[in-house]
Amino acid sequence: MGTSILDALNVRVEGSGDKYLVFAHGFGTDQSAWQRVLPYFTRHYSVILYDLVCAGSVNPDYFDYRRYTALDAYVDDLLKILDSLRVTRCAYVGHSISAMIGMLASIRRPELFSKLILIGASPRFLNDGENYHGGFEQGEIEQVFSAMEANYEAWVNGFAPLAVGADVPTAVREFSRTLFNMRPDISLFVARTVFNSDLRGILGLVSVPCCIMQTARDMSVPATVATYMKEHLGGKSTVQWLDTEGHLPHLSAPSYLAHQLEIALSQ
Repeated sequence: MGTSILDALNVRVEGSGDKYLVFAHGFGTDQSAWQRVLPYFTRHYSVILYDLVCAGSVNPDYFDYRRYTALDAYVDDLLKILDSLRVTRCAYVGHSISAMIGMLASIRRPELFSKLILIGASPRFLNDGENYHGGFEQGEIEQVFSAMEANYEAWVNGFAPLAVGADVPTAVREFSRTLFNMRPDISLFVARTVFNSDLRGILGLVSVPCCIMQTARDMSVPATVATYMKEHLGGKSTVQWLDTEGHLPHLSAPSYLAHQLEIALSQ
């Protein structure tokens, strides 16, 4: 990236609090996914928002296929942003892929993170025999990739309502909009990276306190995954069961999620 990372990834700092809070979005969205949650936190925090390099709001030329084959490159980006802003300590809220990015970042730099809040997080989406229920068989995942490749628009129109889960048309429209913003080849590449990653082995290395937020029904992450993570994370961890449905509570139930985040941050 010739441009500074702060410009390239549209980094914003909102609010005037003396404590830093990072909101990091997941696959298929960009930082706008947090727009209805943000106002609850700008009084007490300086809130850092940014776009993952794969987001449709970022110049696709910055997406280096060789570099972003694994999550480590995304971790580099996050740490570079925090260092550029001279942040020495922050609370971190990560959704889906960004939950994993936050955990990996905290292993490298534990002193940087006071707490990780993980929404819709999964260390592995594929089932692994009797030992682990990730929610998907390899064949099902391959079907997803084939559908994305064959007709991206049709795939988005089918996937968005399932992912949102709750009957909230505005959230489905919003998620569809940011999915359509992504270049289909980048979207497919990132989906492959996410679905093929297995971070179960690193959970024990996470020493920073974690709060796992799990909705009542998430098509991407079964409830058993939240319990698995709690049992295997290295530091103090809790599960906060949310009384709402779907993989994107920040889009479908923003004020409810904001309240749950306030509870988690106060503990």
